[in-house]
Amino acid sequence: MDTVKIALAKGRLAEDTIALLKKIGISFKEYSKKSRKLIFKDDTERIKLVFVKSIDIPTYVEKGAVDIGIVGKDILMEDRADVYEILNLNIGRCKICVAGFEDYDFNPNKKLIVASKYPNIAKNYFNKKGILTDVIKINGSVELAPILDLSDVIVDIVETGNTLKENGLVILEEIHDISARLVVNKVSLKTKNDEIEGLINGLESIL
Repeated sequence: MDTVKIALAKGRLAEDTIALLKKIGISFKEYSKKSRKLIFKDDTERIKLVFVKSIDIPTYVEKGAVDIGIVGKDILMEDRADVYEILNLNIGRCKICVAGFEDYDFNPNKKLIVASKYPNIAKNYFNKKGILTDVIKINGSVELAPILDLSDVIVDIVETGNTLKENGLVILEEIHDISARLVVNKVSLKTKNDEIEGLINGLESIL
């Protein structure tokens, strides 16, 4: 039986995914969130978890370094990797939103300056609305951009809204609901079909 490699990012999403896999009989006794190891085998040695940065998961899957990835819809929307998006796991739920100061008024005659970790999502969203934008990519605390007059608004992931609130910002528009998706390498789905289909069907049965 072929080994199936699953790419995951460390953190809460990994814990939730491992809990889901345990429900369908796939356990990783040697796994510990404190460990610095990057690869863990399940108890049958048929499945490997490979820990990578979440932003890199679509690349690992597309290039065939792993067979499956568990990754947020936000990253798939931003990256647009050539992979099969198979399953919505309904974990890691949040929204991608436009946020800014409560009294911000969109002026259609003025170029909108947007700061975001997701420049492609931001540009596509405002393009569809016919709003001209200058999108600035920010990797860190994007909430600072409007506060320091770097941008008019931001496009970012919002879970509770507490960080926005604490920094005097509000959600102005919601772009998309986000949750973790199971994606599969196109070749792996053919060459390891039985193993991957079994895993997908198991997860579907408990979702």
